[in-house]
Amino acid sequence: MQTEKIVYSNLLGKMIVTKEGKRLGFIKDITFETKSGELINMVLKDVTPYTRNLNLEKTSLGELLIPYNSIIAIGDFIIVSEEDLL
Repeated sequence: MQTEKIVYSNLLGKMIVTKEGKRLGFIKDITFETKSGELINMVLKDVTPYTRNLNLEKTSLGELLIPYNSIIAIGDFIIVSEEDLL
């Protein structure tokens, strides 16, 4: 099965929602491992109050991080599994 490649710039600004429909915010940036190219986290901007209910990791600047492995689907929105965020 061949997977479709997604360009970095196409992800920036996309809204992140849980599969239950809760809005979390928008993608500001993506962190990755420089040697392997493995995607690690998505950095959020314009976070919603709902993110306070989640135990999300933060950057040194206090920005919230969503683990890349929590992504279920990418389309008009990025859908993540809330269970992976708790």
